[in-house]
Amino acid sequence: MSLFEQNLERNQANSAPLTPITFLRRAAAVYPDKTAVIHGPRRFTYRDLHARSCRLASALARRGIGRGDTVAIMAPNTPAMLEAHYGVPMAGAVLNPLNIRLDPAAIAFILEHGGAKVLLTDREFSEVVRAALNRVENAPLIVDIDDPLAESGALIGELEYEALLAEGDPLADSGEPGDEWQSISLLYTSGTTGSPKGVVYHHRGAYLNAFGNMITFGLGRDAVYLWTLPMFHCNGWTFTWAVTAACATHVCLRKVEPAPVFALIEEHRVTHMCGAPIVLNMLANAPQEAKVRFDHRVEIATGGAAPPSAVIEAMENDGFRVTHLYGLTECYGPAAVCDWQPGWEDLEPKARAGKLARQGVRYLTLEEIMVADPESAAELPWDGASMGEIMLRGNTVMKGYLKNPSATAAAFAGGWFRTGDLAVRHPDGYIEIKDRSKDVIISGGETISSLEVEEALYRHPKVLEAAVVAKPDEKWGESPCAFVTLKDGQNASAAEIIAFCRDMIAHYKVPRTVVFGPLPKTSTGKIQKFVLRERAAGLQGMTGALEA
Repeated sequence: MSLFEQNLERNQANSAPLTPITFLRRAAAVYPDKTAVIHGPRRFTYRDLHARSCRLASALARRGIGRGDTVAIMAPNTPAMLEAHYGVPMAGAVLNPLNIRLDPAAIAFILEHGGAKVLLTDREFSEVVRAALNRVENAPLIVDIDDPLAESGALIGELEYEALLAEGDPLADSGEPGDEWQSISLLYTSGTTGSPKGVVYHHRGAYLNAFGNMITFGLGRDAVYLWTLPMFHCNGWTFTWAVTAACATHVCLRKVEPAPVFALIEEHRVTHMCGAPIVLNMLANAPQEAKVRFDHRVEIATGGAAPPSAVIEAMENDGFRVTHLYGLTECYGPAAVCDWQPGWEDLEPKARAGKLARQGVRYLTLEEIMVADPESAAELPWDGASMGEIMLRGNTVMKGYLKNPSATAAAFAGGWFRTGDLAVRHPDGYIEIKDRSKDVIISGGETISSLEVEEALYRHPKVLEAAVVAKPDEKWGESPCAFVTLKDGQNASAAEIIAFCRDMIAHYKVPRTVVFGPLPKTSTGKIQKFVLRERAAGLQGMTGALEA
């Protein structure tokens, strides 16, 4: 036995499970009267938020909900959704936030697969929830959230949320879980093929990723965070816990639209917000009458596909500073960040935006990240050219997929989490995604990055949104097919778009087909490329311009 192991054992005095629910307890103790939550005209202090979360935990426990039980919630970014992120794990249960854009069949599958015993549901979604419940054999207890800012919807539950809280004890802070590996959240990935997979988080990972967000994004006690990112998406990238850890202020928002976003930034002096690239694009291209010139800088973090450099430039002009994050549901949201380097401020806007669009380096709270050969898992050179799969390892990687051992084993093959994203690593260590493995276009034996083609398309002054996928081609095997949404009032031909691209990128990468019309998106603003691939497959043999 080592000298340092003799009589030096772990005990209650020197060890406690890491859990994000302790963030709320501390905030309520240190800043009890500080505004924690703003929701329209309503205000909740940290004392209020803690008491309401304790009531929820106590009420659930009195109804028999405990460790390992699932509590689902179907709600937009409201106080009830935030309270569930504390009250449910306080009761030892697992929170299952539902994507509010899902159809009844998908919701029914998730409720059954996840074994939900309680469903908290905002009245706005009562119709789709009622339809889902008709498909469920073991229906959970239904609790209506009667949010005063909801525009419509019937009450379909056995009781209302405030009545449930009234059953609970505001002082019943149940403390930490017995084990930090205990499950805290269940989140379902979008099922592009087959049924969605249930990603399971533990308390330790949620705690650490929240701290990573707080440090990376510069959240402090004076921060005001606007909820433009869905809380149901990776638990709001764990900012549901990070903002509270910083003792900052949450500003709730039921629906993301440019005018109210700009108005709330001005009214509350919002300092931080997050959103998918589509949110940045929406704000950057908002009508001038919807925009407000504010006298402070707003930090905005984005993830997913790299925002086009033209969008980053436009956001900077409107008073935002963009931080590019990278991650997946399986790694609690952010796992990498494009950390700012000295000297970037001296670059020309286009060159600076190009730097900022990279996915960057590992998060402080992630142990390892690498770009490796998908077959051998051998790390590839940092040369900006060798393309391989991004692989992750650390405490902020999921426990696995619920009831799906084969998918879990495949995801963790070789001791790394396989992301499926293809990237290069530059000599400075910064990672840059070139494509999803399934989105790479192979044309005449040449590999084409759909992201590179999209970057060129976004440079066209008439293009609002663009996505590129492979279209079957009798001669080349595959060819790039561009789906384009034009800005309001603009008209363009396929020939114009193709000619523009020919001046920007290698000719073999230029789209041969351009489809004009709206793009299909997920609830978090991600373009559904699997839908576009299906559409493109039906266009075999066609070139030029088409209407979606």
